[in-house]
Amino acid sequence: MDTVAAYRPKVDLSELDGRSEHEHEGKRLAPPDVLDNGGAPQQQPTVYLTETFYISSKKNTVFEVRLTDKGLCLKKQSNGSTKEQTIPLKDIIGCRCLRSKRRSRGSSSCTCASISSSGQLKVVEENSGEQDETDVSAYLYIYAYILKRNRRGGFRERTTITLRFRSFDRYEDNNREAQKWRAAIKHLIAGEPVQRLTYQPKETRKMLVILNPKSGSGKAREAFQQRVAPILAEAEIPYDLHITKKCNWAREFVRVRDVYLWRGILVVGGDGIFFEVLNGLFEREDWQTAIDELPIGIIPCGSGNGLAKTVSFLYEEPFETKPVLASALMVVKGRHSMLDVVRVETRSNIMFSFLSVGWGLISDIDIESERLRAIGGQRFTVWSVHRLISLRTYHGTVAYLPALVSQSNGGSLSAPGYANGGGGGIGTLKHSVSYNTTLNCRDCRGGQDGTGCGMGSCDACDTNFSDVLSLETGTNLDAFRPRIDSWYSATSRKSTYFSTVDSVYESDKASNDDDPTQTGGPNGAPFVQMYGPPSRLPALTAAIPDSWQCITGDFVMVHAAYQTHLSTDCYFAPQSRLNDGIIWLLIIRAGVSRSQLLSFLLGLSSGTHIPMQANEHIQMVPVTAFRIEPAGTTGHMTVDGENVECGPIQGEVFPSLAKVMVPK
Repeated sequence: MDTVAAYRPKVDLSELDGRSEHEHEGKRLAPPDVLDNGGAPQQQPTVYLTETFYISSKKNTVFEVRLTDKGLCLKKQSNGSTKEQTIPLKDIIGCRCLRSKRRSRGSSSCTCASISSSGQLKVVEENSGEQDETDVSAYLYIYAYILKRNRRGGFRERTTITLRFRSFDRYEDNNREAQKWRAAIKHLIAGEPVQRLTYQPKETRKMLVILNPKSGSGKAREAFQQRVAPILAEAEIPYDLHITKKCNWAREFVRVRDVYLWRGILVVGGDGIFFEVLNGLFEREDWQTAIDELPIGIIPCGSGNGLAKTVSFLYEEPFETKPVLASALMVVKGRHSMLDVVRVETRSNIMFSFLSVGWGLISDIDIESERLRAIGGQRFTVWSVHRLISLRTYHGTVAYLPALVSQSNGGSLSAPGYANGGGGGIGTLKHSVSYNTTLNCRDCRGGQDGTGCGMGSCDACDTNFSDVLSLETGTNLDAFRPRIDSWYSATSRKSTYFSTVDSVYESDKASNDDDPTQTGGPNGAPFVQMYGPPSRLPALTAAIPDSWQCITGDFVMVHAAYQTHLSTDCYFAPQSRLNDGIIWLLIIRAGVSRSQLLSFLLGLSSGTHIPMQANEHIQMVPVTAFRIEPAGTTGHMTVDGENVECGPIQGEVFPSLAKVMVPK
């Protein structure tokens, strides 16, 4: 290796203006467009920063690290061989500058301890008062979750790149170099132009985190502390954490609090807690502003997790192996998508739904299997077999307004009377009104808090492209001298996460002063007023319009869905999108054979439940509004998996009304 070239003096860039280091040296760069082997122009990445780093444990190993508009490019040269990898910007969630922590007296100073033992060497913030003044190095930790594809779809592998800047004799000079890299990376992952040497986030408000400790198996608190909070710390996202105290606590919280203190709302639990927060926002007089300014994210810790699975599925994010990780990474990117919301009306309530409305078989399975909640998601399978054996049918009327097929848009579906991407005439009236809109929140029942910590092994000494990679700059005088104080990782698999964010944890002990649900009402439910966009449908007691399709008879089930998945393993509406303005109405009429029903239930996991050929008993219809009128009061009706009164119910879609956090 040419040591002169590898260890040439660094160029101190005075400004980050999009030029590479070679440009500052006066060298001519290749034009941005060059021809590939096929003769087509190939865009070259823009290089913002470049630096040479070394591995202390392998003196003949050199890394050239370049920061480009594509990501972090690592070019490893060792004993004549070269290996190169680029970590995409979309996989990087954050970076932090830290400094060595002062060692306690009597601590070991052996060579191996300084390299691999994170228990003896630590890093702290620059102004913590615990920094080691004898170490002038500045450490830049870059956190990435690299997508690895496999036959099952893939997984995210956590990777920590540690860059140690030590080319200068003063910490201030080394820290200035590290801060340049940090600022450039922060700007790039935020989608901002790299123009300044320092980085100040445009959004300084915290994230509001509402956690339901009893959702699913009761381990939401553990999942947040061990899997979500570290990711928020790595991305430097501050948050306020509030623990729900009882059913509908989250709904009342967002209704009465000044929600504009936060940048967004992150719910930790199942679909039930998302339902509470969404409807709580619609119970505000300023619901239009609140819905527009506050995207909602979800960390799946419930039994169903239909919305979280839908978002991951549509954005091709691996979900099955680590659903909490996949959803947590959505939050840190700061992106959101518009979300269709369905206004649902019963005889006594008005509510806003994001997932589905059901009557019959699936709703029966969902509600009646609550008695088997202790066995987790298997309860759905067990109760499906039970309901298949003792099959029920229900008499009533189902009516719907079909969605139109737009020939000018390649045959895609569209909603009549709704503007694409708009609120569908929301601004015509300020709101609609309803009272006593409380549901019995199933997601708040059962389960107990879990404890423990799943720790893995430390790969701090690995110098390949693995989950932890640490590099350092060098000086010309002692380029090949082994450095016993070379580096250590404060964020390896065995480490403790050091938070730089000011996060607030609210106690889950209820108090009259802090509990916003102290208003009166039947069964403890508060008397509240529901706002939101006004309905454009006839009253529930009025006749069905002539333009609607109407079916009267006996039904096994009727289910209206507007997400691809109703739960993690229920691929219900394959053609659905988050904001397509379409409700997918599944109708199964009486007379269907048990073998057909079995095939239907088995096909739900893969999306093959709808027969390929026309079937008089099973059909899926794209609609924009529907009404279900049971002849009796037997059977179960659900809205987003929550039990509601069995009776007349109708819904209409409002396209792109809310915002949901997405990964990109």
